[in-house]
Amino acid sequence: MTGGQAATGRVAVLGIRHHGPGSARSVLAELDRIRPAIVLIEGPADAAAVLGLAADPAMRPPVALLAYAPDAPRVSAFWPFAVFSPEWQALAWAAAHGVPARFCDLPAAVMLAEQDAVDESPGLQHDPVALLAGAAGFDDPERWWDHVIESRLDGRSPFAALTDAIAELRDGDADHEPPSERRREAHMRQVLRAALRETDGTVAVVCGAWHAPALAGTLPPASADAALLRGMRRRKVTLTWVPWTHSRLAAASGYGAGITSPGWYHHLFTTPEQTVVRWLTRVAGVLRRRDLPVSTAHVIEAARLAEALAALRARPLAGLAEVSEATKSVMCDGDEIAAAFVTRDLVVGELLGAVPASAPAVPLEADLRAQARALRLKIDPVENTLALDLRSATGRARSVLLHRLTLLGIGWGSVTDDQVRGTGTFHETWALRWRPELAVAIIDAASWGTTVAIAASAKITSTAASAQQLGAVTAAVEQVLLADLPDALAPVLRALDQRAAADSDVAHLMAAIPPLVRAVRYGDVRGTGTGALSAVIGALTARVCAGLPAAVSGLADDAAARLRAVLDRMHGALALHGRDERGRDAYDRWIGELSVLAGRRDVHGLLLGRVVRLLADAGALPMPEAARRFAARLSVGIPAAGKAAWAEGFLSGGGLLLVHDRDLLRVLDDWVASLPGQDFMDVLPLLRRTFGEYSAPERANIAAAARQLSDGAPAPARRDDDSLDAGRAVGALRTVAAILGAA
Repeated sequence: MTGGQAATGRVAVLGIRHHGPGSARSVLAELDRIRPAIVLIEGPADAAAVLGLAADPAMRPPVALLAYAPDAPRVSAFWPFAVFSPEWQALAWAAAHGVPARFCDLPAAVMLAEQDAVDESPGLQHDPVALLAGAAGFDDPERWWDHVIESRLDGRSPFAALTDAIAELRDGDADHEPPSERRREAHMRQVLRAALRETDGTVAVVCGAWHAPALAGTLPPASADAALLRGMRRRKVTLTWVPWTHSRLAAASGYGAGITSPGWYHHLFTTPEQTVVRWLTRVAGVLRRRDLPVSTAHVIEAARLAEALAALRARPLAGLAEVSEATKSVMCDGDEIAAAFVTRDLVVGELLGAVPASAPAVPLEADLRAQARALRLKIDPVENTLALDLRSATGRARSVLLHRLTLLGIGWGSVTDDQVRGTGTFHETWALRWRPELAVAIIDAASWGTTVAIAASAKITSTAASAQQLGAVTAAVEQVLLADLPDALAPVLRALDQRAAADSDVAHLMAAIPPLVRAVRYGDVRGTGTGALSAVIGALTARVCAGLPAAVSGLADDAAARLRAVLDRMHGALALHGRDERGRDAYDRWIGELSVLAGRRDVHGLLLGRVVRLLADAGALPMPEAARRFAARLSVGIPAAGKAAWAEGFLSGGGLLLVHDRDLLRVLDDWVASLPGQDFMDVLPLLRRTFGEYSAPERANIAAAARQLSDGAPAPARRDDDSLDAGRAVGALRTVAAILGAA
């Protein structure tokens, strides 16, 4: 067949809008009228192997056809379908009537191959729907389409008129069509020609309205289309079905053929009777769930207002604009926030589809879903909060699965609190939300293994082996323990040892210790053996102590500030680690090194002051001696900026020391009062930064204590240790020790 004479009267082109309930209803009515022998549908032509699954009773829209390259799963494409999508209804009609249904667009193998080429996405000079809407007197294309197509309930065919209108818009624009669009339409015509040769009956073509004129009427010579399609690149692809959600059909999600109101369109298609009243009843339910006072009278008045607005606008029935305005005015009292609840929960909605178990799936996905079912983790597109108690077997198993998926880049959930950080808490809180695009992440992760555990172990081992920074390897150690991957622990620790041996930067070594201490705490909480980690912490601490004396010499202000932050974190981690017998040697070595540093005079004041404070807090330096060093550092012979830096290092991190030690406060007060004008202006920013870290109550108490100093009030007398009743203090000390985890 070279032209269109033989096809005259045997081709019915149904130009539709993707995901439109009015279009879907009109398609069903037209198919019932013409009873075609073959139905061609816009979609990838190489999906024939999985197309039959659309008729499976377990298939529940919204779903999407997924095509991906097995060698590079992230090179992928989706074709989403909702129950109100005309293409989906055409598939359902064909299955119900035993009529062959085929996709007729370019194969996915071609489309994915072209993703590597120059972008040739459609670049129309104008929006055809917007032009038609403007001609009809509508300033909003969505409202025009909803008015003439989506709100139709009479079933009359709009397709001939739409095809003629689009043909007028396309007239003269053929030269401006992108090459990709011309190839798509050429392929559709080739499939149409093959279908016409196959049957003497009618062939129905369900496609986007823009393509309808290219397929209707007399077809151009087949040789011209063949020339357009010659030489197209292809790549190997795999196709399957995956669940989808209404929110991913929304234009706000970035979907190119997205719509603004999938939830409303679903209701419009599935509820042809009492559409507005039933919708507003659902609106009332949404608002009541948020404790907003909505009565039956509100629903009645809102329905009346929506119908009145539709009558004023000469609409066949109230559309989304009318019911939204009525909802906001009557049921939300004009409140934008309450109206936004309705938009999110109903107008867009969050319905998750389902695909049959027979749909092709990678083994990793099957394992993931099996574990989710066993652990009663619901795959839900709505965000849910999951609080886990790691002392229970179920809580630990859920945490392990979620951490393994996070490691694999399958972001089903994320930890929402930091309780687990640093304290080894038994509680962990997750925010869970399943997104359809995670199907691609699962396929991508499947290259690491056939089960979640195997894939996670393989990936983290590879990550640690290839890491160039020590911090990345220590982070991998944490992930191994969080995800309970014992097979990966040994190779990751070997990678850590190799990277630590090659890294001579003391700051990097210091930064590596806190994550390892947290990992030991995780092991304590989860019952995971971490003896090897304690040995690694001890070895790293020894390297730090050996290199720290040289690392603290000759530092500028910014370098000293960075090193102080790292020093603080390492000290806190080792203090925590030192409560356990396994960490006592490392902690004692660290305290010994700090004691040596405290006696040096060539160290930046910020670091030296901090070291003295840490030693005092740890009990390794008596507080009177710390106060003496503080006073000595603020004496004559040292520049004002150097004194302020020492004071900042000593005082940062908490102001209670100044509240309770009046002698120390008096030294600081006398020094500040003695500063000449210019010196005072120089050190003021440093002092403000230090005191700005204190809480408001701390600053208030320090101010009150300073006023007492200026008023000449005597400092409170110190009590000798002998005056304490040790027997009475035992109970309180035991309670405090239990709270701190030292009991």
